[in-house]
Amino acid sequence: MTQQQQTAQTRQPERAPAVVTTAHAAPAPVEPLLDDVSIAVLSPGHPGVRPAWELASLPDGLRMLSVRADGVPVEIRLSVPLGDAAGYWQPEGGWRRTLVADWEGLSRVSLISGPAVGCLYEHSGATLLAFAAADPVPEATVRFGVSEENDTHVVHLSLPAAAEPHRLLLAPRAPSVAAALRPLRTWFAAAHPPMPLPDTARLPVYSTWYAFNQDVTAEAVEAQAGPAAALGCGVLILDDGWQRFGNGRGYAGCGDWEPDPAKFPDLAGHVARVRDRGLRYLLWVAPLLLGPEADCHDHWASAAPVPATVPGASVLDPRRPDVRRHVVDLCVSLVREYGVDGLKLDFLDEAAVYAGDGAGDVGRAMTVLLTEVRRALEAVRPELLLELRQPYVGPGMTPFGNMLRSYDCPADATANRVRTLDTSLLAVGGAVHSDMVMWSRSAPVETVARQLIGALHAVPQLSVRLDEVPPEHLATVRFWLGRWLLHRELLLDGDVEPGRPDELYPLVVAARGEECLVSVHGDRVVELDFAAYRGFHLVNGSDRDRLMVEVTGGGGRVAARVHGPDGRMMNDPLSHLPEGPRSLAVPRGGLVSLVLTEGPR
Repeated sequence: MTQQQQTAQTRQPERAPAVVTTAHAAPAPVEPLLDDVSIAVLSPGHPGVRPAWELASLPDGLRMLSVRADGVPVEIRLSVPLGDAAGYWQPEGGWRRTLVADWEGLSRVSLISGPAVGCLYEHSGATLLAFAAADPVPEATVRFGVSEENDTHVVHLSLPAAAEPHRLLLAPRAPSVAAALRPLRTWFAAAHPPMPLPDTARLPVYSTWYAFNQDVTAEAVEAQAGPAAALGCGVLILDDGWQRFGNGRGYAGCGDWEPDPAKFPDLAGHVARVRDRGLRYLLWVAPLLLGPEADCHDHWASAAPVPATVPGASVLDPRRPDVRRHVVDLCVSLVREYGVDGLKLDFLDEAAVYAGDGAGDVGRAMTVLLTEVRRALEAVRPELLLELRQPYVGPGMTPFGNMLRSYDCPADATANRVRTLDTSLLAVGGAVHSDMVMWSRSAPVETVARQLIGALHAVPQLSVRLDEVPPEHLATVRFWLGRWLLHRELLLDGDVEPGRPDELYPLVVAARGEECLVSVHGDRVVELDFAAYRGFHLVNGSDRDRLMVEVTGGGGRVAARVHGPDGRMMNDPLSHLPEGPRSLAVPRGGLVSLVLTEGPR
């Protein structure tokens, strides 16, 4: 065994054996907390310490739970009667968003692994419990699920020792998960002021990743830049493959971060040519990865003793000051030397391989590192763009990035919709971005439209070879990006109600002023309340060539416009919408806009 392997082995965290269910956990006195929520607090391993807690009122109906435990670890237990509970939402729930047993629900959270947030809701969509740890940085563990012994849903939050009180935000009961989390977003925005948001962070993006993977060259990228700008994109991201040893879909060559001379013989000149086409430019980098093929590997190997979870690389330990200086210097040199507008910071979550090893909190080290990175880069580029990716897009990360992207989901329109909406529920500053949409060149236009509709409630990113797709695909992209730009403020700044998380958000409503946009992704009935809104835009993301609506608020005469998936105008016979249910002929992948011109007769 090498010295590096021995070091890696000794630094792996040792986990205490878990209890079978929360009912087997050490007993603690239970007290009423709020509504039907009960609380118990204790200090595991310190039986002589009994933590004290208090509950204070905040604006928007929020409550702040403060727990003081004299500098020892704390476990906060919340319990709610099951009632009509339907599901439990948490940022890293993925596709598990129904109820799970308490012996199954477990998440390890930190600044780069997702925040300690949860929301229990019933079949009506109304919430029974919504909470968030006020400090999103420390490493913590959350156990949750249905207690079979007690007919309750429980949350056990284990927090490390701290000099200051542990604080937990509690939201009042609300009609939906989105409504419950809005006041939490407001609080986090004030507590963790987000990074400035240039308008370019809110423009569609062209990315090279799915279009080229690592087989990318300056000439190929420049061939996409003109068409991308013409379609409405404002940013281009050069993804993995630009650097030396960037091949093979692994990360064994990461570390030097120098351009491949065959692919990009003059990276700065290439960036300037793309920017001349009207696009801002971001460069992909994974600054914590170190591969054995890199020239700098031997120099930094001792600072990266633990393998990454991605193939071929190990992870630089951000708790080391020399690593932090190296990462800051690297990021600044890339931006300054090549003239890019910012960076796509990938695989920051890999630092979690050091979580729980007893050598220091990874989240706190990453806070120091990212603060230094942002400060140094803004000195070079005042309107800096930094892209972050799930899971490190929570409230604690918004001071360090202004483009918050969905995790990779190639060609999966449903996952793109669900993941972007999940991120939006807690996004407090940056613009939420979709994963890059892609499709087959042989696909019908309805498929192209569906991919773009899946990204509708976020900033869309594209990754296809625009100079090779059929003209009808370009027409579809042009139409939907044009519509997205037309309704950008409504989609990004309006009040969004996506519905129940366990239903995967089949009916998403965005409202602002007198306008309402509804994207329909299943066979659902859309309420058209003309007493509340004068104009509706209905997007057909379903597999039917019609939409079912229920007109309320009196109905009346309307001006209607129906577009097909590629933007072609369809027949518009509709002129009057009385109250009640009816079917509207809207092709799949299409759109109908309805504007009330006269009230009910």
